[in-house]
Amino acid sequence: MRTKICGITSYEDAMDAINAGADALGFVFYEKSPRYITPLDAKHIISKLPPFVEKVGLFVNVDAQIINSYIQESGCTLAQIHFEAPDSVYEQLFVPYIKVIRAKEAKDILKYSDEYRLVDAYCDAYGGAGKRLNIEWFKDIDCSKIILAGGLDANNVSSLKEYGFYGVDVSSGVEESYGVKSSQKVKDFIKNAR
Repeated sequence: MRTKICGITSYEDAMDAINAGADALGFVFYEKSPRYITPLDAKHIISKLPPFVEKVGLFVNVDAQIINSYIQESGCTLAQIHFEAPDSVYEQLFVPYIKVIRAKEAKDILKYSDEYRLVDAYCDAYGGAGKRLNIEWFKDIDCSKIILAGGLDANNVSSLKEYGFYGVDVSSGVEESYGVKSSQKVKDFIKNAR
C-alpha cells in the first residue's frame, strides 16, 4: 500500500517521512486545524524536498481560486478536497485533485467509485481526529482506488493488506503532539503498511 504522512509542519518531519519511504506528504491549509501551515511555510519545506514525492495540500470550505492559488504558491502537486464541494469548484480547478469521502455509513464509501478517492471517518471536525471506520464495510468491494484514513497507526495498518487499498493516510497516529511527528512511529507505520 502507498503511504501518505499528513499534517507535515517541519522540514525535519518531511525528510523523516521521505527517508522512511513515504509516497506522499500532506500539508493542511485549514486554519482551524492544529496542524495548519501557511502556503509560504509549506513552500519553504517543499522547495528543499527531493523529487518523486507527492505534495498534497488539504483544503476545507474554500473556493477554487484559493485552492489554485495555494497549490501554486506552496509548490504542492495535488489538492485534497475535504468538503462537499459543488461541481463548479472542481470545474474551476487548474490543479490535480482528490475528493475526500467523510463516511457516516457503509453506502458512503461507494461514492465516486470510478475515481481515486480518500475515505475517512465522519466527524464534526475536519481531519486528524483519529476516528476509525468500520473495516467490515470494505469487505467484498473493490478497494483498489481507495486511500483509507482515520484512526490508523503502526499497530493496525498491516491488518488492512487483505483489502487491497491503493493507499493509507495517517496523521495523528504517527504524532508526538499536534503537527510534530515521531520519527519511529512514521518508520513503523510505513514498514507495516508495505
